Amino acid sequence: MRVLAIDASLRCSGVAIVEASGGKQRALYFGVIQNTAAMRASSCLVAIREQLQNLMRQHEPDCCALESVIYVQSYKTAIALGAARGAAILAAAERGLPIYEYAPTRIKQATVGRGGADKSQVAFMVRAMLGLTETPQSDAADALAIGITHLRAEEAARLGVPASAQI
Repeated sequence: MRVLAIDASLRCSGVAIVEASGGKQRALYFGVIQNTAAMRASSCLVAIREQLQNLMRQHEPDCCALESVIYVQSYKTAIALGAARGAAILAAAERGLPIYEYAPTRIKQATVGRGGADKSQVAFMVRAMLGLTETPQSDAADALAIGITHLRAEEAARLGVPASAQI
């Protein structure tokens, strides 16, 4: 199974392609869709969609996984995050991919072992779990963690582990 994992943000979206094969997980790609502060929000949304489309053409994922909506204190931030998520979801939906969402605490639990982990702990564990030679940038590490979470959830479902018992 090959997963397109996205940590959506208007200016700096983490993206990854993570694959499970033969009981082993590996990162095929990880990086960041970087949009400059000078870009209009609408241009950022187009860039996110286009870059995700290119990534999907290149890697042909089976599904898409994203971090679910998070609580933010600023309505402006919430709107920007929602718009970025919308562009990402649209790109995956246009490709016909099933889309899965995971809560931030579940993602941290699946990678670090506790839902309150910080970004550096997630990046460290992602590097160790996937055998990477470098520690990914935090947004890319978050995307990798989302991909790992989805692969673990799919494996648990395949084994018949109830959703309430999954990490």
